Amino acid sequence: MKKLHFVVIIASVFFLQACVHKIVTVPAKVAYKTTKGVVKGTVAVGKAIIPGDSDDDDDKKDKK
Repeated sequence: MKKLHFVVIIASVFFLQACVHKIVTVPAKVAYKTTKGVVKGTVAVGKAIIPGDSDDDDDKKDKK
């Protein structure tokens, strides 16, 4: 009977480990994707708002 209890406890540990892994990684992935989108949006707005900050003109002058 003690072996059965031991096997049940070990199996429970493995099942709970998978649940804890999901609980930890899913919010981290959501936070990463959200932050990535916000940063991309901020960079795009910054490039649109800042006047005269075009590197394309400088590149053309350097090549001539």
